[in-house]
Amino acid sequence: MREHKHMGEAIERLAKIEGHVRGIKRMAEEGRSCDELLIQLAAVRSALNQVTRLILEDHLESCVLSGIAGGEPVEAVNKLKEALAKIF
Repeated sequence: MREHKHMGEAIERLAKIEGHVRGIKRMAEEGRSCDELLIQLAAVRSALNQVTRLILEDHLESCVLSGIAGGEPVEAVNKLKEALAKIF
């Protein structure tokens, strides 16, 4: 198994995001203002972007480098391209 040094941090952040999303749902059920909801949704989007960056770093540092070192650079680059296409 490849080492993913940021995965623990990513999992912790995802748990916080999960709680944040539940809070936003509650806010919507309570009829809070659109402004308040939009601010909170923007915060969740930002947090997800940060987790995406961490996981992408892990992908580069472990999966891509491992593929290159293992003599499969073209496959490693293709997998990176696939990952990037899913992000953007």
